[in-house]
Amino acid sequence: MSTAPKFLIVDGYKKSARDQLADGGAMVAGDLYAAMLKEISPGAECDIIYPSDPDSGLPTGTALSAYDGIAWTGCSLTVFHDTPEVRSQIDFARASFEAGVPAFGSCWAAQIAVVAAGGSCAENPKGREMGIARKIQLTPEGRAHPLYVGKGDVFDAFISHDDVITEMPQGAVRLSGNAFSHVQSVSVDYKGGKFWGLQYHPEYDLHEMARLTWCRIEKLTRLGFFQNTEAAEEHVALLEALHNDPTRKDIAWKLGIDDDVMDADYRRIEVVNWIKHLVLPVMAERR
Repeated sequence: MSTAPKFLIVDGYKKSARDQLADGGAMVAGDLYAAMLKEISPGAECDIIYPSDPDSGLPTGTALSAYDGIAWTGCSLTVFHDTPEVRSQIDFARASFEAGVPAFGSCWAAQIAVVAAGGSCAENPKGREMGIARKIQLTPEGRAHPLYVGKGDVFDAFISHDDVITEMPQGAVRLSGNAFSHVQSVSVDYKGGKFWGLQYHPEYDLHEMARLTWCRIEKLTRLGFFQNTEAAEEHVALLEALHNDPTRKDIAWKLGIDDDVMDADYRRIEVVNWIKHLVLPVMAERR
């Protein structure tokens, strides 16, 4: 019997949104998560599902319990909009809690976990948080939580979102936040299951952030992140150049980027801790 974890990856993007990312040179979210999990856990199996696709056939019951962990990617949907795609994912998150499979994820994941457990989200009145989330600070509960073993009290992280968690459900604990988003990570215990969610993206690197920015140039320029398209393209080029040559201190200084986001091991500490402290113990109990 394999000792490597078997993960189910939930990529909530609609196909049109996945195609837009691929056309812009970005890795589709599910594939990006699979690559990260396989790098962290060599030999891991990863199945990807797309719950926003019609007739996606989401696993339930025994089929769901066959997985050692469930990883949720980001998503361009809005969790507080009542659409079939959103409802199906909230229902699936509840089923995952009930199945007792440890769950983890980025951005949309934190929001879906909170809403599934009875909390709420809304559009951030401060606007969009994009690129680098600055000065994320652990709460006292976060400092004591196994999710953050080996992480500093304050750090930066890749981020891209419009919505924020506004109301925490019973069984949820805020683990970190910053001046822009009060909840940057959360632990949710619900119906016997556990879900650790981050508002930020440990799976991104400079190249993926560059491609995501490229895909969102029109929106970001309209929101005032860039004065014009040319300025946005220059920013993307700088991200790509630093990705290709991490020794370019001039670019890192100009963009205000350091090892918090450039060091993959540090950036992914939360993922490693999820596997170590939730996934592997559950595997041990089952086997």
